[in-house]
Formats: sequence, structure tokens, C-alpha cells
Amino acid sequence: MELCQVGRNTYYIKNATNIGIYQIDDKNVYLIDTGNDKDAGKKILKIVEEQGWTVKGIINTHSNADHIGGNKVIQDRTNAPAFANCVETAFIKYPILEPSFLYGGYPMKELRNKFLLAKESNVTSIEQLPKGLEYFSLKGHFFDMIGIKTSDDVYFLADALFSEETIRKYHVSFIYDVKEFLNTLNFLDTLDGKFYIPSHCEATNDISSLIMINRNKVQEVMDKIYNACKKEMTFEEILKYIFDEYHLTMNVNQYVLIGSTIKSYLSYLVDENKLDYEFQENKMIWRRN
Repeated sequence: MELCQVGRNTYYIKNATNIGIYQIDDKNVYLIDTGNDKDAGKKILKIVEEQGWTVKGIINTHSNADHIGGNKVIQDRTNAPAFANCVETAFIKYPILEPSFLYGGYPMKELRNKFLLAKESNVTSIEQLPKGLEYFSLKGHFFDMIGIKTSDDVYFLADALFSEETIRKYHVSFIYDVKEFLNTLNFLDTLDGKFYIPSHCEATNDISSLIMINRNKVQEVMDKIYNACKKEMTFEEILKYIFDEYHLTMNVNQYVLIGSTIKSYLSYLVDENKLDYEFQENKMIWRRN
């Protein structure tokens, strides 16, 4: 982990999940997300303490385990409150909801891992942030995800954008609501900040090309699903088709993450009247309209 200063009061820690830090006075800071697990939380605390700071509060952009995993250890040591938006608070309080939602039932032990199941932590609904911080909606990737703007005109963008490297490697990134994800990309196009910090990308002063890469990949995946449904297919057949098309290897984590995403694409295409479904011999069949 490396601490980087990007404004008078704004810092971030380079990490697999970038961690935001905003200094509200000489001694106190707010964190923006806490990483994947207790080890990440301990490392964040070490960096904070080395600067002579105290964690005054935690803002969770959303409830995915890799963004809240350090909450518990940080709260245990500092008693700092955590804040999140709407539905995200329920997932943080009751983290079993994440693997349960992704799997669509009680998750088997292989899904009850630190990548999908964080330790529960205390959280309250976000209402008013300290002076110098603003939050804004970034729906799409997850239910009620938010971004944070600091007084230094730095934007923390959570998982609203996926890196070019990730897109090239995995092609299908997790999306809960395709329509809202595309709306969020359109919103990001309107921003005019000094610096942008997506959670899993390099920090940058220009996100225009990254927005385009994300938008194009969503359209590409959508087209592949639509083309696959020129013949009648079950969900499992569509999922296999996408894995085969992108030369991906199935495992239980990918099954639930990509599987859930493909279902979201199917819902979007049905809502857009491009696909339809029916039940044949107790099988749900997808086809073009």
C-alpha cells in the first residue's frame, strides 16, 4: 500500500481496492472504503497512524466485500462510525446477503469466502457528510452505490468504471442494473474534475477513454447475448456460450458473479423488448422478439 496526496486535504492509498482519505482537520480523517479484509484494515490503520491521524469516520461507497472488509477491525480499534447509502447499509450490517443474493439461495461454503462475505460491521444511512465532502449516486454496478467528491475537486468513483486491463482479461464485469450502469457512464461524461480515482483503476485526470471502453464492452456483451438468442436457449446455455466466446474458465465464484450479470443483461433486453421468454417442458427459454 502506498499513500498518495492528490489535493490539499485529499489522499488515497494505492491498493487492489483504492482507499480514499480526506483530512477534515489536523488530526482527523475520513476513509472512503476499507479494502478486502482485516489485513487491509490493519494496513490502512498503520498508514493513518504513521501520519498522526485518527479515523473519524468511514464512508462505504457500496457493500461489496472488497470495499467493506476492513470495516470491522478499524471500528473495533477506533470506534469510528460507518456510513453508506440506502440498500447498501443492509448488506453491510448483514453481509450474508451478498453471496445469498448472487447465488439466489443459501450460499454453499465455497461461496462463503472473504471475496464475497465480509465481516459484519456497524453502519448508518448516509445523510450529511463533513464539510468538504459530497456524495452522488453511481447506480448500476450495485444497488445504491455512491461516489465522493472532495473540496479538492477529486472524485472517488467506486466501481462505476472497470479498468481496461480487467475488461480485456474478463470481458464481463459484474453489473446489477445494466440500464443504470449506462446512465452512470453518461453522468460521468458530464464531470469536470481535477482528478478521478476509480476503485480498481489507476488514478487519472481524464476518464473519457475509460468511459468509452466500458460503454463499448457493455454493448458488445449485450450484442453477443442477443445474437446467441437467435435460437431458443436456456440461461445455462447462454452462460456457457458467453464463457466459450470469451475463453473464460468456469469456477464457483465466476458462476455466481458472471451468472448474475448475464441475468441482468437478459432483464435489460426483455425490458427493451429485444428478447422474450417462455416456459417449455418446465424450462425457461430465451429468444429474440
